[in-house]
Amino acid sequence: MNLRPYYFLIGLIGSSLSYTTQAENVADFPSRPIKIIVPVAAGGNVDIVARTVGNELTKILGQNVVIENRPSSASIVGTQLVAKASPDGYTLLAHSSTFFAAPLISNNAGYDPVKDFSPISLTCKVPMFVMINPALPVKNIDEFIRYAKSNPGMPIASSGNGSTGHIAAEVFSSRANIKLTNVFYKGNAQAIVDLMSGQVPIMFDQVSTGVQNIKAGKLRALAITSLERSPLTPDIPTLAESGFPGYEDVTLNLLLAPAGTPYPIIQKLNQAVVKAMNQTELKNRFSERGIDLVSSSPEDLGKLIKSEVTRLQKLAKDSGIKAD
Repeated sequence: MNLRPYYFLIGLIGSSLSYTTQAENVADFPSRPIKIIVPVAAGGNVDIVARTVGNELTKILGQNVVIENRPSSASIVGTQLVAKASPDGYTLLAHSSTFFAAPLISNNAGYDPVKDFSPISLTCKVPMFVMINPALPVKNIDEFIRYAKSNPGMPIASSGNGSTGHIAAEVFSSRANIKLTNVFYKGNAQAIVDLMSGQVPIMFDQVSTGVQNIKAGKLRALAITSLERSPLTPDIPTLAESGFPGYEDVTLNLLLAPAGTPYPIIQKLNQAVVKAMNQTELKNRFSERGIDLVSSSPEDLGKLIKSEVTRLQKLAKDSGIKAD
């Protein structure tokens, strides 16, 4: 007796039931709480923006969105956790530009930024200041470049290998044709303390964390890395105005799901994020801290991830950035 037709029929029925169940799951999404993994400690920009996104998604989607911090070196632990999570939309990743760089500077990153995640949306952009200790005898970028060429190898602080400040410094020093020596810290806090005390003379730091020290006169900002001046510090020029046409290097925050998450779920999450990030009151509140809330389509974020990975691979090769 030929059983093949029966096996085929059983397989067809099974596939149909599986498809129907999946369609129902997508239609009902979300039917339980969503978890957003934040791969850094609580309190920083990534965490604050993620909690804001979570609060707004709770209101829009009608299910609790829980934030779980999983800090580790180069944010690897939390990122790997989401890469390996079930692609059902219930475990998401809130990350920053470090997401692009970690595989270049860590031998155990354990994830591919392009292949292992489904993009949902950008959530914010944060420019950086080029900040110096006020005792340094320079008043602008041109004077600093001349000073750096007269003092080759002068130290520059950052929060670690592959951090946003480190990457920005490498791009700047390459374009300025100067030699700086990286001093890596375990986070921004101690780096800023040492910058204010004069232990290191310069660092790139986000506007949101640097603006109060600038306004208090504890540090001096020579330029900002966005294409436009910040309304918080309108007298500080952009690097683009300071001899580097087109220069832009801002920290990006983004929301991602595991690769393979059904596109209708990605769309539903994206629509909720877009609605949340475009609330005028919310945007104004964050703008006062130097954080620009934004959103994007999943497709545009996917293209951005690919272009950033390509850019950083070239930078790593040209600048000699190596894995720890």
